[in-house]
Amino acid sequence: MAEQNRYRKEVIMIHIFKVSGQRFVPALTMEEAFWIHLENPSPEEIERIVKKYNLEEDFITDLQDADENARLEWDEGALLTILRVPIYYKHRSAKISFATAPMGIISTEDKLITVSFYDNEILTQYLEGKHRPFNITQQSFLLNINLRTAIYFLKFLKEINRRTTLIEDELHQSMKNKELIRLLRMEKSLVYFNTALKSNEIILERLQRTRWLLNDPDAEDMIEDVIIENKQAIEMANIYSSILSGMMDAFASIISNNLNVVMKFLTSITIIISVPTLIVSIYGMNVPLPFQESNFAFALIMGISVLISLILVLVFIHKKYF
Repeated sequence: MAEQNRYRKEVIMIHIFKVSGQRFVPALTMEEAFWIHLENPSPEEIERIVKKYNLEEDFITDLQDADENARLEWDEGALLTILRVPIYYKHRSAKISFATAPMGIISTEDKLITVSFYDNEILTQYLEGKHRPFNITQQSFLLNINLRTAIYFLKFLKEINRRTTLIEDELHQSMKNKELIRLLRMEKSLVYFNTALKSNEIILERLQRTRWLLNDPDAEDMIEDVIIENKQAIEMANIYSSILSGMMDAFASIISNNLNVVMKFLTSITIIISVPTLIVSIYGMNVPLPFQESNFAFALIMGISVLISLILVLVFIHKKYF
């Protein structure tokens, strides 16, 4: 996951929001805030939040690890939910365009704290105040984040499929290593997505059984919708992965078959050329040979060589070597 470490967020900021009606609006102080979002927090900011809300420091620092697994953890009244979220790298130097990274959601008695060390679009609508109005509680907001995570997985999976189709068309035109490597990277992204979606599914099933979630009457119906969306994303990832894997195998077979055809053609040409070479080599020896006294020796020898070569060409055409 070195690629993800390379493109971590560079902006260091704490966003605080309160609830106004059914929307988030900026808050003036942390005391009045309902939602606190940490973007790539500095050690000082982490220490400040940990002390203020009596949290385990690992709740935040663990999220710096790009390979941190999705999990659910309780500690002294605080619930930590770690999700694997999809990441889209727009940088041309990125080895892969699509990957996953951890995002943490910490629920305390009266605050919801989200933490992200990696650039993602899951919370963009909420941060910009462009989200759809909904009855905002800690439970409903957590489920909304899960729902948007599943939606973005579906969105990126469709983009991966579109790019795969374009690469396939290019491969039909010319078999190049460049296109095959791009397909391999798409397959790698699908593996990341599939693993992340399955780990998120486990978290959702555990959440469904927690008393904390059942404190919100609307949460039970909503989590069913989130699980369905996540399962749809898992199914789509499996389908695209199977298609891509089959495509890679098919192109590998085509390349191998093309190599066999080329080798067969070159072998046939070598055999055809070797006959005149053999005859000329024999007549280059300093011993008595047929036609050596004839004025038409050269024409006869060349004629015989060409005739034998033509016979071999016809035989190979009949055998479909050409």
